[in-house]
Amino acid sequence: MANAERLQKVLASAGVGSRRACEDLIFRGRVKVDGKVAQLGDKVDADTAEIYVDGQRVIVDQNLVYLAFNKPRGVVSTMADEKGRTALAEFLDRVDQRVYHVGRLDTDSEGLLLLTNDGSLAHKLMHPSYGVPKTYVLEIPGPLPRSVGRQLQAGVELEDGLAKVDKFRLVDAFARSAQIEIVIHEGRNRIVRRMMDAVGHPVNRLVRTAIGPIRLGDLKPGRTRRLTNAEVAALFKAVAE
Repeated sequence: MANAERLQKVLASAGVGSRRACEDLIFRGRVKVDGKVAQLGDKVDADTAEIYVDGQRVIVDQNLVYLAFNKPRGVVSTMADEKGRTALAEFLDRVDQRVYHVGRLDTDSEGLLLLTNDGSLAHKLMHPSYGVPKTYVLEIPGPLPRSVGRQLQAGVELEDGLAKVDKFRLVDAFARSAQIEIVIHEGRNRIVRRMMDAVGHPVNRLVRTAIGPIRLGDLKPGRTRRLTNAEVAALFKAVAE
């Protein structure tokens, strides 16, 4: 391997710990490379090796980028828009690598988008067979009957088949409006809005607050942040076969 480096050096560069601490991890058998327990003295190619510490994937390829972005309302979920609407690229001028969005949010929706140049992970996060849950907070017209939550969890028949939420929670309720939180793992086009239309409570505002283990938190609209090593490892765990 022309680009091979000592494993402990690669781990240290990835932020796992000092070289001595990484040597100790290897010595204790807590590091695996490409499915095999690593040994002191092993060399790896950081561009191709799959490295795990205590069962968690460690990203050692410095060219890979993993970002969280808070999409504002009115921004289209494409890098550029032929109609001249505000697109994602306008918020990514400080990102050196070319990245792609994982999934979509319609123009009127807000909240968490993941951006990465890791095509393999992006595919798994979007593929329905992996069932990665997505959490949304909705503002809808009230009053809200108690039966709505049960109806959404039991399933709503749409033109392209049955759709249902995994979890439903009433966050707040007023005379003329309500705020709810739902979790759903499907990714059909505008499925959340279509489900709410079907139960008679069209969405006034939709904010995606989480994708799998990654939460929007206090990230401001229009801003991005790099995911931590622990967050990236959690994403790989979420799509582990």
